Amino acid sequence: MRLNAFASKIPHKTSHGEYTTLQLAHNQMSSTTPKKKQRIQVFDGDDEKKREETMINPHTNQPYSRAYLNILETRRKLPVWKQKSDFLHQLAASQTLVLVGETGSGKTTQIPQFLVDAGYTTNESKMVVCTQPRRVAAMSVAKRVAEEMDVQIGEEVGYSIRFEECTSRKTIMKYATDGMLLREAMTDPLLSRYSVIVIDEAHERTLATDVLFGLLKEVLKKRPEDLKCVVMSATLEAKKFQGYFEGAPLVMVPGRTHPVEIFYTQEPERDYLEAAIRTVVQIHRCEPPGDVLLFLTGEEEIEDACGKIRNEIKNIGDSVGPVNVVPLYSTLPPNQQQRIFDKAPDALTVGGVAGRKVVVSTNIAETSLTIDGIVYVVDPGFSKQKVYNPRSRVESLLVSPISRASAQQRAGRAGRTQPGKCFRLYTELSFKKDLIEQTYPEILRSNLGSVVIQLKKLGIDDLVHFDFMDPPAPETLMRALELLNYLGALDDEGELTKAGKIMSDFPLDPQLAKMLVGSTKFKCSNEIVTIVAMLSVPQCFIRPRDDQQRADAAKAHFAHLDGDHLTMLNAYHAFKQNGESQNWCWENYLNHRSLKSADNVRNQLVRLCQRHGVLLESTDFHSKDYYVNIRKAILNGFFMQVAHKERNGSYLTVKDNESVLLHPSTNLSGKPEWVVYNEFVLTSKKYVRTVTEIKGEWLIDLAEHYYDLSNFPSCAAKNALQQLYTQRERTHKGGKK
Repeated sequence: MRLNAFASKIPHKTSHGEYTTLQLAHNQMSSTTPKKKQRIQVFDGDDEKKREETMINPHTNQPYSRAYLNILETRRKLPVWKQKSDFLHQLAASQTLVLVGETGSGKTTQIPQFLVDAGYTTNESKMVVCTQPRRVAAMSVAKRVAEEMDVQIGEEVGYSIRFEECTSRKTIMKYATDGMLLREAMTDPLLSRYSVIVIDEAHERTLATDVLFGLLKEVLKKRPEDLKCVVMSATLEAKKFQGYFEGAPLVMVPGRTHPVEIFYTQEPERDYLEAAIRTVVQIHRCEPPGDVLLFLTGEEEIEDACGKIRNEIKNIGDSVGPVNVVPLYSTLPPNQQQRIFDKAPDALTVGGVAGRKVVVSTNIAETSLTIDGIVYVVDPGFSKQKVYNPRSRVESLLVSPISRASAQQRAGRAGRTQPGKCFRLYTELSFKKDLIEQTYPEILRSNLGSVVIQLKKLGIDDLVHFDFMDPPAPETLMRALELLNYLGALDDEGELTKAGKIMSDFPLDPQLAKMLVGSTKFKCSNEIVTIVAMLSVPQCFIRPRDDQQRADAAKAHFAHLDGDHLTMLNAYHAFKQNGESQNWCWENYLNHRSLKSADNVRNQLVRLCQRHGVLLESTDFHSKDYYVNIRKAILNGFFMQVAHKERNGSYLTVKDNESVLLHPSTNLSGKPEWVVYNEFVLTSKKYVRTVTEIKGEWLIDLAEHYYDLSNFPSCAAKNALQQLYTQRERTHKGGKK
């Protein structure tokens, strides 16, 4: 194991319980200084009044539209509008400010506009950026703000999300995911384009948000006169944020809320999905007009629920009003996401029963989005959360109980426009005793491989002393360093290698990045970039519960006997050969949306490959090595995710010795001795998913440094590898003779 160099970078506990490190802090940013410090001039409200009097939009030099004036009246009624003057004065007096705004206060849309109005974008073409934890929020909020400012989206107001940039030279305000701002910092460590950085929904504490916090603390010290930071949160974690940013002042903004009546179940629900559908149908039958928001855990569950709700209400007949059931999850395309803002359907007849809109959403509707018209919230009490076990190196999305803070956020959605009702599908006792107070920050339950490579690219070598708000466990950092070392992204001294620098520029997990960057030596980079794109989007194969046999038969047309990665490749090629037809996708049980998204991701990855000199080429399709080379390239990135078949027919993950099953969705013919897998899934059983057959000899050829048998646990895989090493040695000796 090549961990000697890393051991000095990972802390150990002293007798006093404190951590020590043998490495001195080193930060590349400390050697970087801004070219010029310039004080920001902050304007008062007179400038804004003059603009309104002239009726000319300063951003476009065109007269304001009637829609702008109507929206302006609505904006002035928002609670945050009353705090505009106080907010700007507080910010003018301090470099960092914490703003706590309750749901419905208008902070997300208005605060960045206040900053533009105050003149923070007039000096040296500086911009205001507002981060969002989710892509759907960044896009929808940017579009709303563009309307409010009477400008075109992508011009003065834009957004930046993974694999999509909607900005221009004119852009003075943009909404971006926190991950995208972090990527910007890799090429511009001082974030010199920005005069104000607004971190919104800070309480969600995503991985990228926590890393941004640490970076911003350093950047703010280096730009004391021309950079401001506003940390916005919807919950009262204000004291923690204030403490972290060394006593930053606090501005409180009340929400525009109405009372919400909370209902609990008398007994725990056996099946929360069934109970949720039943509750929504009952609301539609018995409750006064008002839209419904149902929280569920993921895309498949949401689509299933939408179909069942529609059918249940259809079966009731004409005694109830029409219903519009709308799904919402992060991978939906923008045009479909916007459907959540549609009005409820009108009554079918004059004087008939009013219609109702039902939004079925993941937890992205908790805080990031505001959907007017919601009166009823149905909360089963679950969400999908990332969980990481550093010992077994397994990261899984598990359906887990939400926190009490999340439950309160969900309930608050019901009281936006009028008094509402929240139906919690769990007992009051469970709410008080079983739910934790706050959701654990993502950094404490994630694989940190992507975080560590980003920090290394930023020049931060002393990871132990990086100023995390909640420092991750030393073992998790150790595993991340180990992973990157094995992948060749870090050398034995813990420094970024040439390959590591290229890998860090791809917005991918390190293993996917290694698979793509390393594919050139197997002459199959064209195919690998497609497979990486397909792995970066939701599953393209559709399998409806009521039509599983036909779906399986359709999938068999694309199936490749060597594994799922090649099946995905076949599906993509067929999609392109059939003109990207939506009807063709529907007939073949393929998700058109996923395939279009994969095509978009692929185009962006191709541009990144060209930028970094990664040659795009293919092995001759008729060559016997065509698919062999692709499988080797996949293994080159995922050699740490290999399983070996045991005598009893189950599989054992190599090194970690986890007993697993092949997922039922796999296309493998039979049960090969060795497989590489993309995902470890924990449900009622342990599965490996997206699986491809490999040869044992490839392991010792491509990843001999990892398959060092001197520190290998005793198992059937070790014996098989020992035989392969012996065989190779004999062949080598025979060749010498």
